[in-house]
Amino acid sequence: MTSAPLAARLTAVAGPLFFPVTAYGPDGGVDLAAFRAHVRAGVDAGAAAVFACCGTGEFHALTPEEFRLVVAAAVEETAGAVPVVAGAGYGTALAVRYARLAEEAGADGLLAMPPYLVVADQEGLLGHYTALAAATGLETIVYQRDNAVFTPETVLALARTPGIIGLKDGYGDLDLMQRIVSAVRTGLPDQDFLYFNGLPTAELTGLAYRGIGVTLYSSAVFAFAPDIALAFHRALGSGDDDLVNGLLDHFYRPLVELRAKGRGYAVSLVKAGVRLGGLAVGEVRTPLTEPPAAHIEELTGIIASGRALLEKRRAGEVK
Repeated sequence: MTSAPLAARLTAVAGPLFFPVTAYGPDGGVDLAAFRAHVRAGVDAGAAAVFACCGTGEFHALTPEEFRLVVAAAVEETAGAVPVVAGAGYGTALAVRYARLAEEAGADGLLAMPPYLVVADQEGLLGHYTALAAATGLETIVYQRDNAVFTPETVLALARTPGIIGLKDGYGDLDLMQRIVSAVRTGLPDQDFLYFNGLPTAELTGLAYRGIGVTLYSSAVFAFAPDIALAFHRALGSGDDDLVNGLLDHFYRPLVELRAKGRGYAVSLVKAGVRLGGLAVGEVRTPLTEPPAAHIEELTGIIASGRALLEKRRAGEVK
């Protein structure tokens, strides 16, 4: 059942959804000061929400104790300016534990990530997310990807579940998403259910998702180049096709092609980008690994290319 307060807050600020990286210090432990600075910079730049300890934030690598500290730091740093949504995953029992830790830390909602490793049927998936939603008073967004892919009928059942307010799609099957949107729209015509484009570089498919009515999206780019991410977000929302296509051609497509060169780059490349911006957030934890120097240099050039395009636009040299 959609909760108007959280749903309204997730759409109240006209900006991307911010998925901060989790900062680590030289000793490998969580660096809360650096994380706070990262969150504050994102909120000040215009993030619509902070999704802490999710995929980009290396949820998989955090202990429960670290998770609670990081979520609490995000809540304190945002000070209610935008909602904080925390990740929750693994099997049902552990997902419930993380959900309760997030609630204790003051989070506004949950992003329910796929269950650990197992491939379950639709009945089992529905039971898992229903139990997770019932475990706390936090509204829940279900993350569709990998081993958690839903039929339209299952999503309709999820939408009818108290506490579940939306679906984030990281699977990328637009035919399936259109059928899901249609099933929920016809099955629950009086209820607003939120949809999010959650692909690794969601801007690349932003036009396609808008075609089926999905306008909310997570932006990994916002974590390391908020100026580019915001410019794209505004251009997409205002119908500025020239800037949208320019950034797609000269920034986002090259970024996605670089991301495809290494495993785990949806996280490690983002974290490298944050470091390039001057914030010492440390390296990724194993089993992820850092990109080689050649790929960092390529990322540097891609960021420069995106900013050069924005500068030319400001100078009136391009449409």
